[in-house]
Amino acid sequence: MWHIISMTRRVGAVHVTVTRRHYKGKVYESTLLRRSYREDGKVRNETVGNLSHLPPPVIDGIRAMLAGRRLVDLDAGFEIRRSLPHGHVAAVLGVLRALGVERVIARERCRERDLVVAMVCQRVIAPCSKLSATRRFGQTTLGEELGLGAVTEAELLAAMDWLLARQQRIERTLAHRHVAGQGFVLYDLSASYVEGRCCPLAALGYARDGKKGKLQITYGLVCSPEGRPVAIAVHEGNVQDQTTLPGAVGAVKERYGIEQVVVVGDRGMITQAHAQSLKDQGVHFISALTARQIRTLCEAGDLQLSLFDETNLAEITCAEFPGERLVVCRNPVVMAERRRKREALLAATEAELAKVKAMVEGPRGRLKHASAGTIGERAGRVSNQYKVAKHVALHIGDGSFDYERKTEQIAAEAALDGLYVIRTTCASEGLSAPAVVRAYKQLKVAERAFRTMKSALEVRPIHHHLEARVRAHVFLCMLAYYVAFELAQRLAPMLFSDDQPLAPADPVAPARRSAAATAKASSARTPDGAPAYSLADLLAELGTICRNQVRIPPSDHVFSRLTTTTQIQAHALELLGIALAV
Repeated sequence: MWHIISMTRRVGAVHVTVTRRHYKGKVYESTLLRRSYREDGKVRNETVGNLSHLPPPVIDGIRAMLAGRRLVDLDAGFEIRRSLPHGHVAAVLGVLRALGVERVIARERCRERDLVVAMVCQRVIAPCSKLSATRRFGQTTLGEELGLGAVTEAELLAAMDWLLARQQRIERTLAHRHVAGQGFVLYDLSASYVEGRCCPLAALGYARDGKKGKLQITYGLVCSPEGRPVAIAVHEGNVQDQTTLPGAVGAVKERYGIEQVVVVGDRGMITQAHAQSLKDQGVHFISALTARQIRTLCEAGDLQLSLFDETNLAEITCAEFPGERLVVCRNPVVMAERRRKREALLAATEAELAKVKAMVEGPRGRLKHASAGTIGERAGRVSNQYKVAKHVALHIGDGSFDYERKTEQIAAEAALDGLYVIRTTCASEGLSAPAVVRAYKQLKVAERAFRTMKSALEVRPIHHHLEARVRAHVFLCMLAYYVAFELAQRLAPMLFSDDQPLAPADPVAPARRSAAATAKASSARTPDGAPAYSLADLLAELGTICRNQVRIPPSDHVFSRLTTTTQIQAHALELLGIALAV
């Protein structure tokens, strides 16, 4: 008799599940393809197949297909339409907006403001010419973020003209933001060379760039005490430092409406004549005396060198500088270095002069029996080669030559080694002598601003020919440094810079880096073991975060995906307070 068994065909979706079985201290894991069904009110599982023998990627593919996803061939069906660097753009633009620079430039958004912001960001990311910038805006996400579209060089030049008309208002805002509280401003002058001969500001002058024979322009920078730039003025290339000071002071005091101003400038900037002019305007200043003025103080007896037998800082007064305090300092490290250098230069000069003497006195010397004029001409070529001819006496005659050191003069100069005198009109109640020294030493941050503008931001060489464009170009570079300064401040823990600088109790003592900064410099690592970066290198690292436009055929739909951030990139973005958005 045949027994007919009737089986009900179960239907329903299947799924992938993982089961684990423990046997004799071991765990056996199986990957099964199962279907769930309900029988007599209970949920039961039916194993359709065993997938344990399949590779994990195949199992993941089955799981994805069962979830309703579509698998594509990466070699044939997955397309990355475009990949644009985005991380550095997000960092620079984010910090610029956090500083409120967009609103400082113009309160309402417009095409010109977007172009100016783009030029400022581009100069921080990768400085280039204005024509090159029109291409590079589209080579990163900068153009997308600002909605620039197609940009022409003429538009950028017009935007520069638009910006220049707003320079005074922008500088007034920055001055009130960073200077108005205490009134201290740092002022210094530098120069950069110009290409071409058509710019009316270009002239031959003291070549601070080391490009002798090149036309140049000069520009004076006003900074806050911590080094943030607040104003910049462009001058002719042959202008003298001190002649630019009245205009800079007038801008801060009158144009920006800051009544209590203390100008900090070097000894070449605040001369005796301009010091008197500042006093007449009611402007306080901090500067330093020249070597000749210090020598005069010693000769007049107002400055006794015996003061520094037990101390390295003393405050004196002098009738020649009425209404001023003179803070005299001696740095023993500088003293030792200057004496070492002087001795080395004198020895090198004597070595060259010894060759001339051998030419005169040697039996087969080229200057044997030569006239005094011929011998003097030959000695003159080397006597000041190392800039110490003033310390060497030459004795020249027909057929004779000798030299000797001016020992008394050298000793007199050596007595002033490491000695400098800071002058100020600030009252002692408001500013102690050590504070005066520290304020003067802050000029280093203005010099650092010039170095950054010339190197990282490439303010030079200047290719513009119109005076207004040159002024706008320099102002753009100042705004770029304003953003770069904030970037460096926020990213300091990841940079080689000293994020915990030490303030020595002795203001005269040489500045020293903190132990953490010294360790970073020697190991090229931060305290947490990560690589230490320069600002440019860290921005380049952020630039590897890309915004990718992806298409999966046959659909024409394109979607964006960001590159996964590394630990270093995530830490940098966290320090900047930037959250990336697709």
